[in-house]
This record gives sequence, C-alpha cells and structure tokens, in this order.
Amino acid sequence: MPTKIRWALVGASTIADEWMVNAIRTQPDGTIEAVVSGSAERAREFADKHGIARLSTNLDEILADRDIVAVYISSTNEKHLPQVLAAAAAGKHVLCEKPLALSETDASQMIEACAAHQVVLATNHHLRCAATHRRMRDLIRSGAVGTPLYVRVFHAVSLPPHLRGWRIERPDAGGGVIFDISVHDADTLRFLLDAEPVEVSAMTSSGSMGSAGLADGVMGIIRFSNGVLAQIHDAFNVPYASTGLEIHGTEGSLIARDVMTQRPVGAIELRSAKGLEIVEVVHQDLYITAVAQFHRAVVLGEDPAATGPDGYRSLATALALQESASTGAHVTVSPQFTR
Repeated sequence: MPTKIRWALVGASTIADEWMVNAIRTQPDGTIEAVVSGSAERAREFADKHGIARLSTNLDEILADRDIVAVYISSTNEKHLPQVLAAAAAGKHVLCEKPLALSETDASQMIEACAAHQVVLATNHHLRCAATHRRMRDLIRSGAVGTPLYVRVFHAVSLPPHLRGWRIERPDAGGGVIFDISVHDADTLRFLLDAEPVEVSAMTSSGSMGSAGLADGVMGIIRFSNGVLAQIHDAFNVPYASTGLEIHGTEGSLIARDVMTQRPVGAIELRSAKGLEIVEVVHQDLYITAVAQFHRAVVLGEDPAATGPDGYRSLATALALQESASTGAHVTVSPQFTR
C-alpha cells in the first residue's frame, strides 16, 4: 500500500482552489503533485497560487507518472467520462465531481471501467459528509422521528457571478440547476433515508439567469422506495433565502437550517412529544471528511463517502427530474445500482 497518496488535479477549478487543495493537504498522507488544465495559462496561475510543482495540458503525460496514486476530476461535466476512463486505464484511483456523467450509460461505463482496473471510484457528493446530515441520519436510524413520512428541501441560492459561466450558458457541459444542485439533494436524501428514489415529478423555470434553455429554478417531488415523499426547491437566482431540510415522521420532526452548503455550519432542532430539543453538532470541514474517507478507501479497502454507484443513483434521479420537467409526466427512476 502507498505510504503517500500522491494526487493529480484534473481541472484548475474553483472548487479545487477553494476547498480541495486544502482538504488533500490536510491529510497526513496526502500530497498534490500536478495540475492539469486545458488552458496552459490557467494551469500556470493555479500551480503558482498553490505551490504545485508540475502543470500540464496533457492528461496522458501526467497519468503516465507511476508515483501518482489518485486523481481528482473537477473539469466541466462533459469531460468526466473520457478522463475517468483514462485514469482507470492508468491504474489511478478516482474522485470525480458530481454529476458523475451526463448520461446513465456513461456513468455505468465509468463504474465498470474502474472495477475492471481495480481502482476506487468515488463521487464528490460533499453534503453527505456534513456533520449535520450525519447527525440527522443517526437520529432517523435511532427512531427519533418514528417512521419518516415527508421531507422538504430548501436549496434555492444565488449563484455567485464567478460560478455562472457554463452553468447557466452551456447545455453541452451539463449546465442548469438540476445537474448542479438537485443532484446533491438526491444524494443527500438517499443518504439520510436509506432509501432509493423511484419516481419523480418536476417543473422548471428559466430566463432569469439561465440561457440556452437551461433551467435556473426547479420544484419537484421525489417518491422514495420506503414511501417517503420529498419536496425540493432548487434555484440559482434567489439572493436572500436560507437553505434548509425538514424531515417529518410519525413521532417527530427534524428541522435543519443553513445545512445545504459547502461550509461546515447549520443547526438542527428535534420536535416531538418531549418538546423542542436543540441537537448538538460538532462541525467539521466537509471536504476534509470526504478526502479522509477516500484515503481510507485506497489504503484500507473501505468504501469512499460516496461511491460510483452513489453517483449513478443521484444522476439517474436528476435525469428523471429533467425528463419530467420537459414532458410534464411522472417519471420512473432507473433502478440500476440500487442497494
């Protein structure tokens, strides 16, 4: 087993800049050896800012380095498939940003390739690494709300100007609110409820921020395999709302505020026949938690925080939401890779 997890960053992205460089370097066995970008200028600026020795516009050149153990892929979404396949063929473990791919077929191909080459494939669904969501999952499993019945997710935000670009302009790159935000809702709810999405219905809006037909807002209903109905509201163009998550069951309700975020913040209340209880949460950096679990997957053979199949399931739900919004029909979610 490697004594160091030597990483290459594929994509000189905002998320890598703001979160992942620190998350990797916080690990006692983690180093960043190289950054790859389609733009030599962007690669140079990123490498200089973060003190990364090697930079390249040639992914194959970096993947040929036997010392590199893992790659973090945060390029635009349409590039994920070829980059994951190349990394797997080179024997590198892969942590890929969400959505894992742009189609179920592509996601399946990525999962199968990584399995064939015996490398870890993880999806960077950071929200399941939030201390708030992990605490809520424990409470649900312990029966604190009885049998879960209904969920409401509030994930309408204002997309910062520096993140707009392809997210609101390029359908070919997997832009739009469903691939960017709703896919996180799907994964978080799967994690919390220990259940799978089976059917969805959705409506979208566009034009306030999205262009080229891309949705910048969505409201949807997801039915889960355990009977829970979840209502989601996601948007790019809501500047003053807070995020939140409510889980209502036969014996109680969990009310969480400011929890659908990259930052380690948020508060939880449990309401039941006993009254109102403030749930204690010890916050930790979500990305540090995710990378630490990825390292354990590489070294100890544990599962990463979110696996390739987890990425497939959230993608399948997002695709079903898109289909429902475009057709006006209830849409069944693909059952492939269900637990």
